[in-house]
Amino acid sequence: MAILKELFGNMPDKTEVYKYTLTNGHGVSASFITLGAVWVSMLVPGRDGQMADVVLGYDDLDSYLKNPPHFGAPIGRNANRIGGAVITIDGKDYPLEANNGPNNLHSGPDFYHSRLWDCQASETVEGSRLDFSLESPDGDQGYPGNARITVSYLLTEDDSLKLEYRMVSDADTVANFTNHSYFNLAGHGRPDILKQQVWINASHYTPADEVSIPTGEIAPVAGTPMDFTEMKEIGRDIGEPFEALVLGKGYDHNWVLDHPEGELSLAAKAYDPESGRMMEVYTDLPGMQFYTANFLTDELPGKGGAVYGYRHAYCFETQYYPDAVHKPQFPSPLLKAGDTCHTVTVYKFTTE
Repeated sequence: MAILKELFGNMPDKTEVYKYTLTNGHGVSASFITLGAVWVSMLVPGRDGQMADVVLGYDDLDSYLKNPPHFGAPIGRNANRIGGAVITIDGKDYPLEANNGPNNLHSGPDFYHSRLWDCQASETVEGSRLDFSLESPDGDQGYPGNARITVSYLLTEDDSLKLEYRMVSDADTVANFTNHSYFNLAGHGRPDILKQQVWINASHYTPADEVSIPTGEIAPVAGTPMDFTEMKEIGRDIGEPFEALVLGKGYDHNWVLDHPEGELSLAAKAYDPESGRMMEVYTDLPGMQFYTANFLTDELPGKGGAVYGYRHAYCFETQYYPDAVHKPQFPSPLLKAGDTCHTVTVYKFTTE
């Protein structure tokens, strides 16, 4: 195992931004930058042993300062959407920025991935580890409570990347974190992902309205294009005239995972038949957003000059359900003052 630290660039005020690369004994590596604690690369082998970088991203700091698709970004304090851009905690309303029509999306526009994080690197018995930390003051993004947030990445010898999120606040608040990496198991610069295959451990999903806010229903996937309980090509049903797909312009929905909340278990798999690369996703969170990059554009050049576009990749965003703060029937992302939020998501890479 090895950890490499190198200069990635300078902020407008000349503050240095560093890139850390974790490498295990198989040559599998993952890189992250201190701007936003963003995940910038993941090199894994195919069945022929050829390495490929399977996450989308940029080569330069200026692009990450913009980063409109949120490539590789930890999202908090609340991932996904909050309807009406307001939350109510302990009987008090807290207005948020409406940055997605009438709704708040990913707690923006003052994203955590536009800020510098502190980083501590260490070698552990499990593998090479990075702990990124951020202080979030009371009122930050509109949320109550002074909070200390830690995002940790651990690369293991079984080619897994373990993500841990921790937060403690001095007031009741929301804690719902995810990572917004975009994956293409054929390699980040390859064309669309419609021939790649996906399985999701979910017999239900949360239908949403025309502005992507869940209706409150928990609907069965059986007999619909939302059914990924058996591995299937992403493109097989994506063009069906099914309301959820029409409204989302493809897959961009929350699946209700079939495991007890708080239990780390297998949530999803993705497979690229051409390269043989497989990715397994484990989480202790109750939901997962499967998004097929329906709104991705070539606004900024990608790594190595790659041109990213429509359905060029997909996201597996483990999470509490969207708009859970307004849906008492959904698992709650509310965090009590003094309690610690701690969640785990693992991306494991293999070949077949």
